[in-house]
Amino acid sequence: MINQETIIALATPTGLGAISVIRISGLNAISITEKLFKSKVNKKLSNQNSHTVHLGHLIKNNHELDEVLVTIFKGPHSYTGENTIEISCHGSTYIQQEIIDLFIENGIRVANPGEFTLRAFINGKMDLNQAEAVADLIASENEGSHKLAMEQMKNGFSNDLKKLRAELLHFSSMIELELDFSQEDVEFAERSEFKKLTVRIQNELEKLIDSFKSGNVLKNGISVAIAGKPNAGKSSLLNTLLNEDKAIVSDIPGTTRDSIEDSLVIDGINFRFTDTAGLRETKDIIESKGIEKTKEKINNARVLIYLFDSNDTTFSEISSDLKSFKRKDLSVLLVRNKIDIKNTNQKLITELEKFELIEISANNSESVSLLKKRLVNEINILNPYTDTVISNSRHYEALMKALKAIEEVNVGLKSDISGDLLSVDIRKSIEHLAEITGEITNDDVLGNIFANFCIGK
Repeated sequence: MINQETIIALATPTGLGAISVIRISGLNAISITEKLFKSKVNKKLSNQNSHTVHLGHLIKNNHELDEVLVTIFKGPHSYTGENTIEISCHGSTYIQQEIIDLFIENGIRVANPGEFTLRAFINGKMDLNQAEAVADLIASENEGSHKLAMEQMKNGFSNDLKKLRAELLHFSSMIELELDFSQEDVEFAERSEFKKLTVRIQNELEKLIDSFKSGNVLKNGISVAIAGKPNAGKSSLLNTLLNEDKAIVSDIPGTTRDSIEDSLVIDGINFRFTDTAGLRETKDIIESKGIEKTKEKINNARVLIYLFDSNDTTFSEISSDLKSFKRKDLSVLLVRNKIDIKNTNQKLITELEKFELIEISANNSESVSLLKKRLVNEINILNPYTDTVISNSRHYEALMKALKAIEEVNVGLKSDISGDLLSVDIRKSIEHLAEITGEITNDDVLGNIFANFCIGK
């Protein structure tokens, strides 16, 4: 999949800026740059140490194209494991393209998406899990997703999987050795010890799989639907949460007929809020469609903020709505709004005592801050800084397959099946674990992963 061609790409975002960085990697990165670069003090790049920076000019057609800084990274001590050059030039889009064209004219080709990181993986600078964490780090938009990506780049998750895989490989080899001596009725793999190992591995895999829900929240954010009757104050609450007039606020019931969405980071967690159409019986066709969309948004949400005005609802209405939306994986926050207005329905508040009621004034940011704290507390997230958390769907799928294979191994051990059948299930589990770190992979998988990277990474 990787050839010996030297590649080039813009490593900083496209467009006008003060400084741009152009990255070159491959066997001829230093030698080709040396031909085009004139040092201020007449240094020869090939004679310079790795990880050094040099000031000079790039020369095109005997003219100075730009004054640049050239940083040298000699393989294997570079990001890609190959000879690498990084050129810091002025941020003119014209200069950027002229420099890239200059190197293309001298035998270097433009890199494919993610090709620098792909080469780092191929050259053993990182495993596949770490490579995917690079993409997650670039895409991180909040503290939670950033720290999660950083933890995965440190290789802790990969090391755990490699240890599990090594233990399985040991027992697999012992069982396969028994098959070679099947006529002599010998046992190299101690079955009781193997049972303990498979139970431990099964527990470890289940813990990793369970962490995916938490990891997915940290990586992609958590969806929060704001629902309730018309005029409950849903749009006002969204505006106060976001500190901007995102949704139209009106005393006319049914003003919000379509879902309005926006995101807010609270304590490092990205919450994706959706203001929905008010829940009520209506003959208005357009409003009815909005209510159907409300129900759809609630079905896809992780948290439901059910907002109500105690002076404009009944216990049966609230109870009926909550019952219709009840799901095991849905956290419901029951929020009484308009506490700044006199309550004329104390009976309702008494009936709701069994609920952990939150009371706010949607237009008051200090009041809404209490709701924000409750939202964070509601999300029961594993500590991503001390525990291993899975956030990648590909990893989750591979772990599920590995767990299924281990469960089949356990069933086989209990029923005392033959070593050859047992060996097949062990090998399946080993292969699925290896898919995560990239010890076993194929070009199609790599292509799909790295195609989502930016060109310069």
